[in-house]
Amino acid sequence: MPEYKLTYFNIRAIAEPIRYILSYMGKEFEDVRIPLEQWPALKNSTPFGKVPTLEINGKIFHQSDAICRFLANEAGLSGKTPEENLLIDQIVGAIGDLKGEISKVVRAPDPETKEKNRQNVINEILPFCFGRFEQALQENGGYLANGKLSWADLYLIGYSESLPGILQINLVEQYPHYRALQDKVQALPGIKEWISRRPASLF
Repeated sequence: MPEYKLTYFNIRAIAEPIRYILSYMGKEFEDVRIPLEQWPALKNSTPFGKVPTLEINGKIFHQSDAICRFLANEAGLSGKTPEENLLIDQIVGAIGDLKGEISKVVRAPDPETKEKNRQNVINEILPFCFGRFEQALQENGGYLANGKLSWADLYLIGYSESLPGILQINLVEQYPHYRALQDKVQALPGIKEWISRRPASLF
């Protein structure tokens, strides 16, 4: 039976989709959370100086999207055809674009730049991205692609859990189809159980 060890910081962010998929699969995993002050000393020990990493039976893998895609294939959360996978990857790519904008808020060099970037995300980026997600959810029977649950759904809900804490906003009030998806995903047995016991984190 494979042994899994996920390494990241004590936040949800880009590691939470991995935690969601592992939990959906019913896989036990070691959830290692690095204190920020220890990261500089540990950085060079990772494959490309980045986290999250997922260690499977002693072999270390990196890049959150690649890890999610790999696990999704095992979990039955990928598409059945190349076109279905393309539609899933489109959504995941769009979430990746959003992640890039969010990182400008998190990594801003000073409070003024941080607030400027935060306002840009709130007023421009989120309405555009989540408007498209709402449209996709309407067109696909409440899911983001192919009219059925996929890893794109778990990815969006897992990652976006961090957004209210980073941006100081309430997403679910603004986007009803997103809220309905969040309710469905977080009610899945493995994910529900994970949420009930995971460590508290800032976002």
